[in-house]
Amino acid sequence: MKRIIPLLCLLIIPTFAYADNLENLNRADTAWILTSAGLVLFMTLPGLTLFYGGMVHRKNVLTIVSACFAMTALISIIWAAFGYSLALTDGGALQPFIGGFSQVLLLSMTESRLYGSIPESVFIMYHLTFAIFTPALIVGSLVERVKFFPLLAFAALWEILVYIPVCHWIWGNGWLAELGVMDFAGGMVVHGSAGIAALVGAIVIGPRRGFPNRLLIPHNLAMTTFGAGILWVGWHGFSAGSALMATGAAGMAMLSTHVCASASTVTWIILDWMRFGKPTVLGAVTGMIAGLSMISSGAGYVSPLSALFIGIIAGICCFYSVYYLKNRFKIDDVCDVFPVHGTSGLIGSMLTAIFADEFFGGYGIVSENGIMHQFFIQALGVTIVLVWSATISYLLFKFLDSTVGIRVSEENEISGLDIALHDQQGYDL
Repeated sequence: MKRIIPLLCLLIIPTFAYADNLENLNRADTAWILTSAGLVLFMTLPGLTLFYGGMVHRKNVLTIVSACFAMTALISIIWAAFGYSLALTDGGALQPFIGGFSQVLLLSMTESRLYGSIPESVFIMYHLTFAIFTPALIVGSLVERVKFFPLLAFAALWEILVYIPVCHWIWGNGWLAELGVMDFAGGMVVHGSAGIAALVGAIVIGPRRGFPNRLLIPHNLAMTTFGAGILWVGWHGFSAGSALMATGAAGMAMLSTHVCASASTVTWIILDWMRFGKPTVLGAVTGMIAGLSMISSGAGYVSPLSALFIGIIAGICCFYSVYYLKNRFKIDDVCDVFPVHGTSGLIGSMLTAIFADEFFGGYGIVSENGIMHQFFIQALGVTIVLVWSATISYLLFKFLDSTVGIRVSEENEISGLDIALHDQQGYDL
């Protein structure tokens, strides 16, 4: 097998060397990645909080807020303590599978230590926001029926056993990166891994009371739309920031991301109109999220025109994925985490192999053996991530359910989790 062409500077984790020479510091790159880190954190707090919060019953809205806030703090501690070191540093003899211990507790951190052209502290903070956002996505599938502390325990264990290894395999120059797997901004690492975990959780925990016979509608679509708007803006830190440089590569990633989200939004609106006779606000914002998720894997590799086609594919695939999951398979994924994030992340990773080729206007950063060989590599990466995340997630859910119990009592589910778990209400009306 011929060697895979190096992904060079378009990789989300370029092969930069660590150095303490401030002469290599690029202030423009540093300012952009600092901004991108803020944008991605803004996606979780308050973007994802508002987006998910509006989609649940009014008696459960605070459970979303508390879960996202607590998870942000908990994952931040894990990442600073050992997560970054295991995910994105050199693991020595174990490098193909996991990172090392050189930055445990960030004891080697100095102001002058660089990663490429930016301070390593900025690099760590930027990837911390990814580490927070990924397990937070899973929450949307499990809301309105899970206990607070078991949910946090799952998030912490899942971060350690799933996110950190997968992050290293692909973004930390691990074994999947060596094979040539392409994932610019998280199609596999973020959306694929979280999406399949959300599906497993929804199946293991079971549906909410009344599903699917009783209509369980969102309580505040305006809140959901506000959150979606924040996600759309913040996503540019997600994709364009992944270039790790303030260059044309970041600009193209931002443009492709925006075009894809727009195409997916319009596609979903049209499908809503064709199927139900009128467009829906929830459909429009869900379509937007589908487009943003599907472009994540290839944002820095594909042309804006290809992003347009990817957006159309995202709208169609995720529209029917939501329909079949809820109506045919009767799986209660409350905020459509798997049919939107999981489906688009996994399919988008496969499409990257096609649209990144020069024939489709991409940058040609694919296997020198051509599209089909890169497609096989992408399929292998998708399969490994899917199987690993699904297996570990299943074992974690089963372990927690058999030890401390994950699901709330029927009485608490009826009265609402805001009062039952937090003794507070989202609305005093």
